Amino acid sequence: MGRQTKGLLYFYITDIRFSLIVFWTVLLSSLFVSMVIDYILQNVADSFMSFSLPMALYVYCGILGFITVKQAIPFSIKMGATRKNVFSSLGIFFLAFSLMMSLVANSIQSIIEFIHSKMGNETFLFMHIANLLNDTWLTRVMIDTSLMFFFLSFFFLLGLTFYNYGLIGGGILTGAIVLFILAGFAEGWLFEFFIHLYETLSTVFFWKLILVTIFIYSISWVIIRKITIIHTR
Repeated sequence: MGRQTKGLLYFYITDIRFSLIVFWTVLLSSLFVSMVIDYILQNVADSFMSFSLPMALYVYCGILGFITVKQAIPFSIKMGATRKNVFSSLGIFFLAFSLMMSLVANSIQSIIEFIHSKMGNETFLFMHIANLLNDTWLTRVMIDTSLMFFFLSFFFLLGLTFYNYGLIGGGILTGAIVLFILAGFAEGWLFEFFIHLYETLSTVFFWKLILVTIFIYSISWVIIRKITIIHTR
């Protein structure tokens, strides 16, 4: 790994540090409040509290992938970074960031579940896609890493389209995606896809998703290789 790539990775980390602190503060505060409410309602019949850490992570990654284009690319190029290094460093950053966020989130979940099991608390539940599979710490990490990497890369590509081709180019791509989804639901094949996915869901799907995400991210090179620091409005 070259010095420029290391410098870019350091810049990406420091650039999101504040938003990351705010995100985890809000998320952990919400988790704490939910646990307090669960404790208060413990003796109420048929009551339980559920919480989903992954959903917040996925939304954050989608937003981060989109705004990274405007925040990171112009500054990196202005500081003399080559487009090749920008492309490779962002890919490494997205994958490493997804893995680290997944490790932290699922470690927090495992610690809380362990404490609750010792206390005999069965009314506080964590919701996760892994509940449909073999719900282990490693399975959850793998699932969250693949999905966060996907959201980061997909919305990064969408953000690149808006940045380089303006509202017209970005609007056309967004409209095409929306029409594709609406057509899928209208004709029923998208419903069938989700039903088939639910019935055959396994960890293999998420390994494949990582490969698909790498392909999606590689498409961004077509735009990055000719991108300028002045974005189209």
